[in-house]
Amino acid sequence: MIPRPRPERFRLRRTMMFMNAQKPGLIKDAYIYGCDSIMLDLEDAVAENQKDAARFSLYHALKTIDYGDTEVIVRINGLDTPHWQEDIRVCVAGGADGIRIAKCESAQDVKTVEAAVEAAEEEFGVEKGRTLLMAALESPKGILNAYEICSASERMFGVAISGGDFRKCMQTTPQPDGVDMLFARGQMLLAARAAGIQCFDTVFTNLDDQAGFEAEVLQNKAMGFDGKSLINPKQIRFIHQVFAPTEKEIIQAEKIVRAYREKSAAGVGVFTVDGKMIDIAFIPGAERTLRLARACGLYEGDLV
Repeated sequence: MIPRPRPERFRLRRTMMFMNAQKPGLIKDAYIYGCDSIMLDLEDAVAENQKDAARFSLYHALKTIDYGDTEVIVRINGLDTPHWQEDIRVCVAGGADGIRIAKCESAQDVKTVEAAVEAAEEEFGVEKGRTLLMAALESPKGILNAYEICSASERMFGVAISGGDFRKCMQTTPQPDGVDMLFARGQMLLAARAAGIQCFDTVFTNLDDQAGFEAEVLQNKAMGFDGKSLINPKQIRFIHQVFAPTEKEIIQAEKIVRAYREKSAAGVGVFTVDGKMIDIAFIPGAERTLRLARACGLYEGDLV
């Protein structure tokens, strides 16, 4: 049995790669691709009459495969199905790092899953609070209730939008400029930031449209997402490049944090760095850049 350390609520999550939990050939070596998180899917990827087989495969993968530093999240079936409770028991018993709540529409959905997770942790002797949660917003109702969902539990580490189902609800299709989901993405980002959790974009499914994929990833970064879901390991490298701080950003952040600490110790609240006025409002962003750079292996300094 492979013991896994207690999951980190806030860690580097640039990429979440979906994989069918029913297929051992796919999930046994998933860590080799280098994504930050893998999403073992018990929901849409698994046929209705194969749910038990998928859970069996998932449990043995969690118990026997050493995924190293790769986070292991499981997407459970929706709360409107007969499968979700047993999904949760298997996730907790196996030691999954977290659970993704499919088709989440309310804070009550989160609380319902949280109660089941707590019961499973007690049943299987798992450390209380170990299993993290995230929610997938897939409908207009979910987007409108985004803040309540994001702040519904201390276990929540993030929220993600599911483009396929959301677009169907909105009676639209993917657009090159992303206008079809712009408001929903923005609403979800605002809610996640207000609640202090991470936020992830949907998958880009047209594997033949590399230019469209790259444009969407760049838009995700510009909007403020923490990362992106994906379905093909070929997409990992570009996402990681986009979401990693540049050398220029790292150097600037280090200058700001260092200057702030020196000036604040001298009682100075406003100062200049490379000719730009800086005050305390700039510090959280600069420190975040350095933490992200360290997580990406790009910074070895002592300021964070």
